[in-house]
Amino acid sequence: MKNVTTRGDFAVNRRLVILILLAIPIGAMSSVLGWLLLRLIGLVTNLFFFHTWSFETRSPALTYGAWTILVPVVGGLIIGLMARYGSERIRGHGIPEALEAILFGKSIMKPKVAILKPLSSAISIGSGGPFGAEGPIIMTGGAFGSILGQIFSLTSAERKTLLVAGASAGMTVIFGTPMAAVLLAVELLLFEWRPRSLIPVATACLVASALRPWVMDDPLPLFPLPPLTMLTTSELAAAVPVGIAAGLVSWMLSTVLYRLEDAFHSLPFHWSWWPALGGLVVGIGGYFEPRVLGVGYEVIESFLRGEGTPATAATFLGIKALVWAVALASGTSGGVLAPLLMMGAGMGVVCAPLLPGPASLWPLVGMTGIMGGMMRSPLTAVVFALELTESIHALPILLVASFSAYGFTVLVMKRSILTEKVARRGFDLFREYTVDPLEQLRAKDVMTRDPETVSALSSLKQLSAMFRESHRKHRGYPIVDDTGQLCGIVTASDLLNIQPEDWEDKATDLAPKRSLIVAFPDESCKTVAERMSVEGVGRVMVVDTKDAGKLLGIITRSDLLKARHRHITEEQSRESVFKRKAKEALRRKHEKKT
Repeated sequence: MKNVTTRGDFAVNRRLVILILLAIPIGAMSSVLGWLLLRLIGLVTNLFFFHTWSFETRSPALTYGAWTILVPVVGGLIIGLMARYGSERIRGHGIPEALEAILFGKSIMKPKVAILKPLSSAISIGSGGPFGAEGPIIMTGGAFGSILGQIFSLTSAERKTLLVAGASAGMTVIFGTPMAAVLLAVELLLFEWRPRSLIPVATACLVASALRPWVMDDPLPLFPLPPLTMLTTSELAAAVPVGIAAGLVSWMLSTVLYRLEDAFHSLPFHWSWWPALGGLVVGIGGYFEPRVLGVGYEVIESFLRGEGTPATAATFLGIKALVWAVALASGTSGGVLAPLLMMGAGMGVVCAPLLPGPASLWPLVGMTGIMGGMMRSPLTAVVFALELTESIHALPILLVASFSAYGFTVLVMKRSILTEKVARRGFDLFREYTVDPLEQLRAKDVMTRDPETVSALSSLKQLSAMFRESHRKHRGYPIVDDTGQLCGIVTASDLLNIQPEDWEDKATDLAPKRSLIVAFPDESCKTVAERMSVEGVGRVMVVDTKDAGKLLGIITRSDLLKARHRHITEEQSRESVFKRKAKEALRRKHEKKT
């Protein structure tokens, strides 16, 4: 076969095996950390609300009354002190902190975060905070992966893989959703789709999934639903407005959250007191609707079974949204996935009487739509809902709702609830993943063929005069000998420090002073650009693969822009292909006549 390049589909090497081996203990440790976090939450809940030393999981709603309004305030005070004198990184729900470490912190997380984050989250949730355990375990598992990566000699990109492996494994052990955890890594955390990162992340999630029955008491699926029948066309059509409504709720929640955060920043006292103020709002909200307190998995389960009236669900939804937004804006510690699932399911109960199909269907649809719209991770939302409920027949309608919500929020929101937090710290994220244009073109596609050369016998004085000629547009030229073989390169900067007594030296005298950087015709432009960046040069010679002395062309920085220009043309240049072909046919017909 002819013209078959030597490049493969992926850039992988034996380092992948090392990352897979490291991902195994990360998955195992994340399982242990998840178990410890849930036990801590149970202990704190029992101490605060039931005054017993027990690790049993119980809801604060069982004993909530007027006397317990101040319990979330006490929890907020403790968290504020931990953040002020321990680490400010424990504030918030964890995922933005993980994103910041991945993209701007070389995937380095401090060991104390791995200790303080689960402890602060256990205190926050155990004292009634309206959060889930997934955000803290994502950050804690990620911190362990990062720490392990810091022990060994790894690149920051490899540390990122281990950090995300720990975060995804943590989510797996909390919810029992390994596939959704891998997709969350792809859609939100990795910012790439490469075997080097994807396989170790999947390995950690599978290890956590295998160990989950040994560390968790709850069976899977977490929220079993009665079998759903095949969906009708009317149900699929109804999912579109439900998805748009979920997108609208997502926009409202995100807007209210960050406006409340701005309001907290305007308060005249130190931020360490803010979680206590947020705890007061949580306590008052819990007095009117105790079910808004704590993780609330039992509330999600009841909504998915179609229990409750639209009026009670609307009341719950309003109070839950308020206390969640105020508490999160105050800088306390806790996850957002469980609250979003809860509010989405509540929205589905409110909408169910107006929609076709069984009442238990729409809480699931609303839950998926809210997650897809709020987190901008539609595939994760769909697979997450399927793994939580094992309702495979709901797949088409979940896709409709999730992507409807996703499309709505993409149009009306610049950033998601997760990336907005990072942007407010001065870092911009871009979540569109495309093939690098430099990967699509090869060196031979952009190089200047048959470039102008200089003779190896030219004196330095002659070369200096040549560079001063007005028509010269290049700052470097290949040096070839009398047989046409490449033997070096001369640039204008090479001649700046030449002494007068050296003017009669030949061009070849410059060659030993610099190592010749070359490229081969079938190498990608990305490889060439990376080589130029590492070597600090503005141009490279393209030589024959079998004969390194045979000059084929030259690539400069401006040549590499050809790949980008092609990409821009494909993105922005609009034309009617049929009209163009018709004009070409008419032109050819006219040429034949003439």
